[in-house]
Amino acid sequence: TYNCVQVAIYNFINWSVLVVLFVVYFIGGYLLYGSLFAIVGAASDSEADTQQLLIPVLLPLMFVYFLSFSIIGNADGAAAIWGSQIPFSSPIIMLQRVATGTVGIWEVVISLVLLAGTFVLTTYLAGKVYRVGILLYGKKASWREIIKWIKH
Repeated sequence: TYNCVQVAIYNFINWSVLVVLFVVYFIGGYLLYGSLFAIVGAASDSEADTQQLLIPVLLPLMFVYFLSFSIIGNADGAAAIWGSQIPFSSPIIMLQRVATGTVGIWEVVISLVLLAGTFVLTTYLAGKVYRVGILLYGKKASWREIIKWIKH
């Protein structure tokens, strides 16, 4: 009976859509988190400073990882719906929802637009931080200092 359930689940998933969305969300998530890491890299000049600045960037990834366990059992819950639209969690959560077949095309489109818009914004902010941070070599940066650099 266990093999019959596996075969039924395997036939239920639309693999072509899932693979295409995996590639799209992988690239989008990679670019988004890459731009966040670029902000950290532009703001620090030593490894010790980088370690401290990485914690706020890594926390959303860890939160989404643990949230994904609860979403597996309830793909239509509020946490799953909101998690699939928030750009920092959508590359992971949306794919779980797509695999269950409970997602509308409009939800995927909104999620991808938000992901792309957030990537463009974080890349712009990374450029601003790099512009100021490169001139202040040797100065220890904090998140408060980085926010000041973005405002310039």
